[in-house]
Amino acid sequence: MSYQVLARKWRPKSFDTLVGQEHVVRALSHALGTGRLHHAYLFTGTRGVGKTTISRILAKSLNCETGITATPCGVCTACTEIDAGRFVDYVEMDAASNRGVDDMAALLEKAAYAPARGRYKVYMIDEVHMLTGHAFNAMLKTLEEPPEHMKFILATTDPQKIPVTVLSRCLQFNLKQMPQTHIIEHLTRILGEEGVSFEPGALRHLAKGANGSMRDALSLLDQAIAHGAGKVEEEQVIDMLGTVGDDHLYALLDALAAQDIDAMLAAAETMEARALSFDDALQTLASLLHRIALVQFAPNAVSDSFERERLQVYAGQFHAEFLQLAYQIVVHGREELALAPDELTGFSMCLLRLHAFRPDSGGAAPSATPPAAPGAGGGQARKLPDFAALKPAAAPAPAPAPAAPPPARAAAPAPAPAPAAAAPVASAASAGAEAAPAGLPHEAPPWHELILAMQLGGLVRELAQNCELLSMQGNAVQLRLTPTHKHLLAMPGTQAKLQEALARHYQGAVRLNIEIGDPAAQTPAQRSAEAQRQRHGEAVAALESDPFVQELIERFDATLVESSVKPL
Repeated sequence: MSYQVLARKWRPKSFDTLVGQEHVVRALSHALGTGRLHHAYLFTGTRGVGKTTISRILAKSLNCETGITATPCGVCTACTEIDAGRFVDYVEMDAASNRGVDDMAALLEKAAYAPARGRYKVYMIDEVHMLTGHAFNAMLKTLEEPPEHMKFILATTDPQKIPVTVLSRCLQFNLKQMPQTHIIEHLTRILGEEGVSFEPGALRHLAKGANGSMRDALSLLDQAIAHGAGKVEEEQVIDMLGTVGDDHLYALLDALAAQDIDAMLAAAETMEARALSFDDALQTLASLLHRIALVQFAPNAVSDSFERERLQVYAGQFHAEFLQLAYQIVVHGREELALAPDELTGFSMCLLRLHAFRPDSGGAAPSATPPAAPGAGGGQARKLPDFAALKPAAAPAPAPAPAAPPPARAAAPAPAPAPAAAAPVASAASAGAEAAPAGLPHEAPPWHELILAMQLGGLVRELAQNCELLSMQGNAVQLRLTPTHKHLLAMPGTQAKLQEALARHYQGAVRLNIEIGDPAAQTPAQRSAEAQRQRHGEAVAALESDPFVQELIERFDATLVESSVKPL
């Protein structure tokens, strides 16, 4: 006896056994039960989701010898012949090979005759979008007002190519892609009936490879059974599909959580040795990061309980902001893979980015650790001075020598002679004391002036300019960063470098805290942009009032392009 493939052997024979299209089953069952039958149906959806299967079940429901019913018996002559594809009053036409106006005319000529054996003549036109424009026009009249004994069923994977005149004459049903959980459950049931041993992890790979198509899943299952010599094992399925196994990706995530770059690069070399696709690896890794983020914010969105429990561990190890950054790095890394010298280099560079661009404490704005005084107290952290004893230096000064006392002691009566390296500190403090009352250091100085005095550059300057100075209390500086620039905190080292600049400026250790929020006053960046707009407006006004410019405008009907004006 010849072997019948699983996709044909396990094709659903009734609405009860149909998987994943409950909305279509409900509508058709109610219509059959109440007798509200349309003359033309259009089923749309990707390959292998049940368009032809629903058409055959509907044809059996209309022609079953027990009557018009949503539950055909499946054993009468009409039901068995429709399942076998030899029922004379059920015609399946492939529009890809019968797309001309002559083919449609021949079909419509037969439609005028009454059914030979059934209750209705049912014409199923598959891939109907392949018909020519003349063929569509030829069927319009019959499709709008067919004979009482005739039903049209149209199926397509590309409904956008069907004329609206045809769409308006049909009852349209959009068939959904099969969820992976439905595919896994269906494959599990089939393997149980077939008596084939399997590993649950293998079915997840098959469901993922099917990409929403049940027929593709059954075809892959046939291949997996043959590949595994009667067994469906996860390792065999991974080798068969040539995909990146979950073990490789989870090993990458483990190494990323442990910040072990050597283990990450070792996993990449293992994938290279097995000739696995790095493009698929980045695609799957991005999907995995997305599901971890879902577990953090909406755990119920991950329907697979096994996967949800496994991802819960990583959801607790990675901060939510880091996951967003990692997802972006992986997606852009996949786009740049074709530009890399080779795929291994591009993939390794993406892993290096994941390792390097990690926000401190998972993306939060942590309190910076106070710097230790080198060589003092056996490496213990130096006591943090109060801002009352710290005054801005007139210019950047060298760091004090290890034996130098804190600046607070410089103002004490009868101090011990200080080394030469501490002289700039004392002079700066005395200069500040002569210029202003002693209570001034408690007041927050203008932040934009302080940024200029610290001579910042690069990302550190951008971070400082988009912050608002909230307070200086004790040895702590509190800043507020605008929400639109919070990504600057994710850049490694920006907050630490700003803290170091403040410590150098005040000649002592500083603790910097940065919170995210809308500023109450203008930030230096906003202040600078406002000044720029004002200068630009003044420059435009000056040009408009210039006699020479006015003469050019009047004589040549010229126009002053304000965006091209550059203030001096």
